[in-house]
Amino acid sequence: MLWKTAWICALLAAILSSCGPATASNPPQAGQAGGPAAIRPAALAGGEKLRVVATTAILGDVVRNVGGDAIDLTVLIGPGQDPHAYEPTPRDVAAMEKAQVVFENGLGLEAGLDSTIRAAASHGQPVVEVSAGARILGNDTAAPAAGAHDATGNPHVWFDPANVGVWLHNIETTLSALDPRNAAAYRANAASYALKLTDLDVYIQAQVAKIPVERRKLVTDHEALEYFAARYGFTIVGTVIPSYSTIAEPSAANMTDLINKIRAEKVPAVFVGTTANAKVAEVVAHETAAKVLPLYSESLGAPGSGADTYLGMMRTDIDRIEKGLS
Repeated sequence: MLWKTAWICALLAAILSSCGPATASNPPQAGQAGGPAAIRPAALAGGEKLRVVATTAILGDVVRNVGGDAIDLTVLIGPGQDPHAYEPTPRDVAAMEKAQVVFENGLGLEAGLDSTIRAAASHGQPVVEVSAGARILGNDTAAPAAGAHDATGNPHVWFDPANVGVWLHNIETTLSALDPRNAAAYRANAASYALKLTDLDVYIQAQVAKIPVERRKLVTDHEALEYFAARYGFTIVGTVIPSYSTIAEPSAANMTDLINKIRAEKVPAVFVGTTANAKVAEVVAHETAAKVLPLYSESLGAPGSGADTYLGMMRTDIDRIEKGLS
Protein backbone atom coordinates (compact mmCIF):
# COMPACT_ATOMS: atom_id res chain seq x y z
CA MET A 1 0.00 0.00 0.00
CA LEU A 2 1.14 3.52 -0.72
CA TRP A 3 0.98 4.62 2.91
CA LYS A 4 3.63 2.17 4.05
CA THR A 5 6.66 4.13 5.11
CA ALA A 6 10.17 3.71 3.78
CA TRP A 7 11.60 2.59 7.12
CA ILE A 8 9.26 -0.36 7.40
CA CYS A 9 10.03 -1.49 3.84
CA ALA A 10 13.73 -1.45 4.64
CA LEU A 11 13.07 -3.32 7.87
CA LEU A 12 11.05 -6.03 6.16
CA ALA A 13 13.79 -6.46 3.58
CA ALA A 14 16.36 -6.85 6.32
CA ILE A 15 14.21 -9.37 8.22
CA LEU A 16 13.30 -11.47 5.23
CA SER A 17 16.84 -11.59 3.89
CA SER A 18 18.63 -12.16 7.20
CA CYS A 19 20.55 -15.39 7.41
CA GLY A 20 23.83 -16.67 8.75
CA PRO A 21 25.42 -15.78 12.09
CA ALA A 22 24.14 -12.71 13.90
CA THR A 23 26.10 -10.41 16.16
CA ALA A 24 25.30 -9.01 19.57
CA SER A 25 26.52 -6.16 21.68
CA ASN A 26 28.23 -7.80 24.64
CA PRO A 27 29.34 -5.65 27.57
CA PRO A 28 33.16 -5.64 27.90
CA GLN A 29 34.49 -8.54 29.92
CA ALA A 30 37.57 -8.37 32.09
CA GLY A 31 40.60 -7.75 29.94
CA GLN A 32 38.54 -7.35 26.76
CA ALA A 33 37.37 -4.40 24.71
CA GLY A 34 33.67 -4.16 24.02
CA GLY A 35 32.54 -4.96 20.50
CA PRO A 36 30.40 -7.25 18.35
CA ALA A 37 30.77 -10.94 19.12
CA ALA A 38 29.52 -13.75 16.87
CA ILE A 39 26.68 -15.73 18.46
CA ARG A 40 26.88 -19.49 18.19
CA PRO A 41 23.84 -21.78 18.31
CA ALA A 42 22.74 -22.68 21.83
CA ALA A 43 22.91 -26.31 22.95
CA LEU A 44 19.24 -27.25 22.96
CA ALA A 45 17.91 -30.74 23.51
CA GLY A 46 15.04 -31.98 21.38
CA GLY A 47 11.95 -29.96 22.23
CA GLU A 48 13.82 -27.65 24.61
CA LYS A 49 12.96 -23.96 24.32
CA LEU A 50 15.51 -21.18 24.21
CA ARG A 51 15.77 -19.51 27.63
CA VAL A 52 15.42 -15.75 27.10
CA VAL A 53 15.45 -12.80 29.50
CA ALA A 54 14.15 -9.33 28.64
CA THR A 55 14.72 -6.50 31.09
CA THR A 56 11.52 -4.44 30.76
CA ALA A 57 7.83 -5.10 30.14
CA ILE A 58 7.86 -3.04 26.93
CA LEU A 59 10.88 -4.88 25.54
CA GLY A 60 9.53 -8.21 26.74
CA ASP A 61 6.32 -7.71 24.76
CA VAL A 62 8.29 -7.19 21.54
CA VAL A 63 10.56 -10.17 22.26
CA ARG A 64 7.47 -12.31 22.93
CA ASN A 65 5.99 -11.33 19.58
CA VAL A 66 9.15 -12.41 17.76
CA GLY A 67 9.93 -15.52 19.80
CA GLY A 68 6.39 -16.84 20.14
CA ASP A 69 6.05 -20.35 21.52
CA ALA A 70 9.63 -21.24 20.61
CA ILE A 71 11.15 -19.39 23.59
CA ASP A 72 10.88 -19.55 27.37
CA LEU A 73 10.73 -15.84 28.24
CA THR A 74 11.34 -14.17 31.60
CA VAL A 75 10.65 -10.44 31.96
CA LEU A 76 12.46 -8.86 34.90
CA ILE A 77 10.74 -5.45 35.28
CA GLY A 78 7.03 -6.03 35.09
CA PRO A 79 4.07 -3.78 34.19
CA GLY A 80 3.76 -0.70 36.37
CA GLN A 81 7.39 -0.81 37.52
CA ASP A 82 9.87 1.98 36.81
CA PRO A 83 13.03 0.67 35.10
CA HIS A 84 15.01 3.73 36.24
CA ALA A 85 14.50 2.85 39.90
CA TYR A 86 14.37 -0.95 39.69
CA GLU A 87 16.76 -3.08 41.76
CA PRO A 88 17.31 -6.78 40.94
CA THR A 89 15.82 -9.54 43.07
CA PRO A 90 17.31 -13.00 43.71
CA ARG A 91 14.82 -14.30 41.14
CA ASP A 92 16.25 -11.91 38.53
CA VAL A 93 19.80 -13.03 39.24
CA ALA A 94 18.80 -16.69 38.94
CA ALA A 95 16.93 -16.05 35.67
CA MET A 96 19.94 -14.33 34.12
CA GLU A 97 22.27 -17.09 35.25
CA LYS A 98 20.09 -19.66 33.46
CA ALA A 99 19.38 -17.53 30.38
CA GLN A 100 20.89 -18.28 27.00
CA VAL A 101 20.44 -14.65 25.97
CA VAL A 102 19.59 -11.39 27.77
CA PHE A 103 17.92 -8.53 25.88
CA GLU A 104 18.23 -5.03 27.32
CA ASN A 105 17.22 -1.57 26.15
CA GLY A 106 20.57 -0.06 27.15
CA LEU A 107 21.54 3.61 27.31
CA GLY A 108 21.41 3.56 31.09
CA LEU A 109 17.69 2.77 31.33
CA GLU A 110 18.28 -0.33 33.48
CA ALA A 111 20.95 1.28 35.69
CA GLY A 112 20.03 -0.79 38.74
CA LEU A 113 20.50 -4.01 36.76
CA ASP A 114 23.86 -3.04 35.27
CA SER A 115 26.11 -5.04 37.60
CA THR A 116 23.86 -8.10 37.28
CA ILE A 117 23.87 -7.84 33.49
CA ARG A 118 27.66 -7.51 33.45
CA ALA A 119 27.94 -10.59 35.65
CA ALA A 120 25.78 -12.55 33.21
CA ALA A 121 27.99 -11.45 30.32
CA SER A 122 31.12 -12.46 32.21
CA HIS A 123 29.67 -15.98 32.48
CA GLY A 124 29.30 -16.17 28.72
CA GLN A 125 25.64 -15.30 28.12
CA PRO A 126 25.08 -13.04 25.12
CA VAL A 127 23.73 -9.67 26.27
CA VAL A 128 22.06 -7.83 23.40
CA GLU A 129 21.39 -4.10 23.53
CA VAL A 130 18.35 -3.92 21.27
CA SER A 131 18.71 -0.16 20.71
CA ALA A 132 22.09 -0.60 19.03
CA GLY A 133 21.75 0.74 15.50
CA ALA A 134 19.04 3.28 16.30
CA ARG A 135 19.81 6.97 16.01
CA ILE A 136 20.12 8.13 19.60
CA LEU A 137 18.89 11.59 20.50
CA GLY A 138 20.83 13.59 23.01
CA ASN A 139 24.03 12.01 21.76
CA ASP A 140 26.42 13.32 19.13
CA THR A 141 26.99 9.82 17.74
CA ALA A 142 24.60 8.07 15.37
CA ALA A 143 24.29 5.01 17.60
CA PRO A 144 25.63 3.75 20.91
CA ALA A 145 28.95 1.95 20.75
CA ALA A 146 28.69 -1.81 21.01
CA GLY A 147 28.46 -2.79 24.65
CA ALA A 148 28.47 0.82 25.82
CA HIS A 149 26.35 0.63 28.97
CA ASP A 150 27.52 4.11 29.92
CA ALA A 151 26.60 5.64 26.55
CA THR A 152 24.97 9.03 26.84
CA GLY A 153 21.67 9.79 25.19
CA ASN A 154 17.96 9.50 25.79
CA PRO A 155 17.03 5.84 26.46
CA HIS A 156 13.29 6.19 25.65
CA VAL A 157 13.78 5.04 22.06
CA TRP A 158 10.48 3.11 21.87
CA PHE A 159 8.50 6.33 21.50
CA ASP A 160 9.49 6.24 17.82
CA PRO A 161 8.06 3.06 16.24
CA ALA A 162 10.92 3.09 13.73
CA ASN A 163 13.29 2.38 16.61
CA VAL A 164 11.20 -0.61 17.63
CA GLY A 165 11.79 -1.74 14.06
CA VAL A 166 15.51 -1.70 14.92
CA TRP A 167 14.68 -3.76 18.01
CA LEU A 168 12.89 -6.27 15.80
CA HIS A 169 15.91 -6.79 13.60
CA ASN A 170 18.27 -7.19 16.56
CA ILE A 171 15.94 -9.60 18.33
CA GLU A 172 15.16 -11.70 15.26
CA THR A 173 18.76 -12.08 14.11
CA THR A 174 19.87 -13.00 17.63
CA LEU A 175 17.17 -15.61 18.17
CA SER A 176 17.77 -17.06 14.71
CA ALA A 177 21.50 -17.40 15.40
CA LEU A 178 20.95 -19.06 18.76
CA ASP A 179 18.13 -21.32 17.57
CA PRO A 180 18.53 -21.93 13.80
CA ARG A 181 15.85 -24.63 13.70
CA ASN A 182 13.21 -21.97 14.44
CA ALA A 183 14.78 -19.20 12.35
CA ALA A 184 12.02 -19.23 9.74
CA ALA A 185 9.37 -18.76 12.44
CA TYR A 186 11.31 -15.90 14.02
CA ARG A 187 11.64 -14.15 10.66
CA ALA A 188 7.93 -14.60 9.91
CA ASN A 189 6.92 -13.32 13.34
CA ALA A 190 9.17 -10.28 13.01
CA ALA A 191 7.84 -9.48 9.54
CA SER A 192 4.25 -9.74 10.79
CA TYR A 193 4.98 -7.44 13.72
CA ALA A 194 6.72 -4.95 11.43
CA LEU A 195 3.43 -4.49 9.58
CA LYS A 196 1.71 -3.78 12.90
CA LEU A 197 4.33 -1.11 13.59
CA THR A 198 3.43 0.48 10.27
CA ASP A 199 -0.25 0.49 11.23
CA LEU A 200 0.69 2.06 14.56
CA ASP A 201 2.71 4.80 12.88
CA VAL A 202 -0.19 5.62 10.55
CA TYR A 203 -2.64 5.71 13.48
CA ILE A 204 -0.42 8.07 15.47
CA GLN A 205 -0.01 10.40 12.49
CA ALA A 206 -3.79 10.48 12.03
CA GLN A 207 -4.32 11.39 15.69
CA VAL A 208 -1.60 14.04 15.57
CA ALA A 209 -3.32 15.61 12.54
CA LYS A 210 -6.34 16.33 14.77
CA ILE A 211 -4.23 18.58 17.01
CA PRO A 212 -3.79 22.15 15.75
CA VAL A 213 -0.14 22.77 14.88
CA GLU A 214 0.12 25.64 17.35
CA ARG A 215 -1.02 23.32 20.18
CA ARG A 216 1.51 20.56 19.53
CA LYS A 217 3.47 21.44 22.65
CA LEU A 218 4.47 18.98 25.36
CA VAL A 219 5.32 19.28 29.03
CA THR A 220 6.24 16.03 30.78
CA ASP A 221 7.42 14.87 34.19
CA HIS A 222 10.86 13.96 32.79
CA GLU A 223 12.53 13.79 29.38
CA ALA A 224 10.66 10.76 28.04
CA LEU A 225 9.03 12.06 24.84
CA GLU A 226 12.00 13.42 22.89
CA TYR A 227 11.78 10.68 20.23
CA PHE A 228 8.01 11.04 19.96
CA ALA A 229 8.31 14.81 19.53
CA ALA A 230 11.02 14.50 16.89
CA ARG A 231 9.06 11.98 14.82
CA TYR A 232 5.64 13.60 14.98
CA GLY A 233 6.41 17.30 14.98
CA PHE A 234 5.88 18.37 18.58
CA THR A 235 7.76 21.00 20.58
CA ILE A 236 8.88 20.06 24.08
CA VAL A 237 8.30 23.19 26.16
CA GLY A 238 9.91 21.71 29.26
CA THR A 239 9.98 18.99 31.88
CA VAL A 240 9.32 18.95 35.61
CA ILE A 241 12.58 17.03 36.06
CA PRO A 242 15.17 17.99 33.39
CA SER A 243 16.59 14.47 33.25
CA TYR A 244 16.24 11.22 31.32
CA SER A 245 15.64 9.46 34.65
CA THR A 246 12.66 9.63 36.99
CA ILE A 247 14.92 9.33 40.04
CA ALA A 248 16.50 12.76 39.54
CA GLU A 249 15.31 15.65 41.71
CA PRO A 250 13.60 18.85 40.47
CA SER A 251 15.02 22.22 41.47
CA ALA A 252 13.15 25.36 42.53
CA ALA A 253 14.75 27.31 39.70
CA ASN A 254 13.65 24.75 37.11
CA MET A 255 10.12 24.74 38.51
CA THR A 256 9.85 28.51 38.28
CA ASP A 257 11.22 28.52 34.75
CA LEU A 258 8.81 25.77 33.69
CA ILE A 259 5.79 27.57 35.17
CA ASN A 260 6.72 30.72 33.27
CA LYS A 261 7.13 28.76 30.01
CA ILE A 262 3.77 27.00 30.39
CA ARG A 263 2.05 30.33 30.96
CA ALA A 264 3.83 31.97 28.02
CA GLU A 265 3.15 29.07 25.63
CA LYS A 266 -0.39 28.47 26.95
CA VAL A 267 0.24 24.75 27.29
CA PRO A 268 -3.02 23.07 28.40
CA ALA A 269 -1.67 19.83 29.89
CA VAL A 270 1.24 18.31 31.80
CA PHE A 271 1.78 14.61 31.00
CA VAL A 272 3.05 12.40 33.81
CA GLY A 273 4.19 8.80 33.54
CA THR A 274 2.06 6.26 35.37
CA THR A 275 5.12 5.04 37.30
CA ALA A 276 6.15 8.57 38.38
CA ASN A 277 5.21 10.63 41.41
CA ALA A 278 2.74 13.24 40.17
CA LYS A 279 2.86 15.54 43.20
CA VAL A 280 5.42 18.00 41.80
CA ALA A 281 3.64 18.08 38.43
CA GLU A 282 0.39 18.83 40.24
CA VAL A 283 2.01 21.87 41.85
CA VAL A 284 3.09 23.10 38.42
CA ALA A 285 -0.38 22.45 37.03
CA HIS A 286 -2.03 24.31 39.90
CA GLU A 287 0.14 27.37 39.23
CA THR A 288 -0.66 27.37 35.51
CA ALA A 289 -4.22 26.00 35.30
CA ALA A 290 -2.91 23.12 33.16
CA LYS A 291 -4.38 19.65 33.49
CA VAL A 292 -2.30 16.70 34.72
CA LEU A 293 -2.81 13.70 32.45
CA PRO A 294 -1.25 10.23 32.81
CA LEU A 295 0.84 8.53 30.12
CA TYR A 296 2.39 5.09 29.96
CA SER A 297 5.98 6.19 29.47
CA GLU A 298 8.26 3.74 31.29
CA SER A 299 6.17 0.58 31.41
CA LEU A 300 3.11 -1.20 30.12
CA GLY A 301 -0.21 -1.09 31.91
CA ALA A 302 -1.82 -3.89 33.85
CA PRO A 303 -3.66 -6.68 31.99
CA GLY A 304 -6.97 -5.35 30.68
CA SER A 305 -5.84 -1.71 30.76
CA GLY A 306 -5.65 -1.45 26.98
CA ALA A 307 -1.97 -0.54 27.44
CA ASP A 308 -0.75 -4.03 28.29
CA THR A 309 1.12 -4.38 25.00
CA TYR A 310 3.53 -1.98 23.30
CA LEU A 311 1.07 -1.33 20.47
CA GLY A 312 -1.79 -0.75 22.92
CA MET A 313 0.37 1.47 25.11
CA MET A 314 1.30 3.73 22.20
CA ARG A 315 -2.30 3.99 20.98
CA THR A 316 -3.49 4.80 24.49
CA ASP A 317 -0.82 7.48 24.87
CA ILE A 318 -1.50 9.22 21.58
CA ASP A 319 -5.24 9.19 22.30
CA ARG A 320 -4.57 10.91 25.63
CA ILE A 321 -2.19 13.41 24.05
CA GLU A 322 -4.70 14.23 21.31
CA LYS A 323 -7.50 14.69 23.83
CA GLY A 324 -5.35 16.72 26.20
CA LEU A 325 -4.04 19.14 23.56
CA SER A 326 -7.01 19.45 21.20
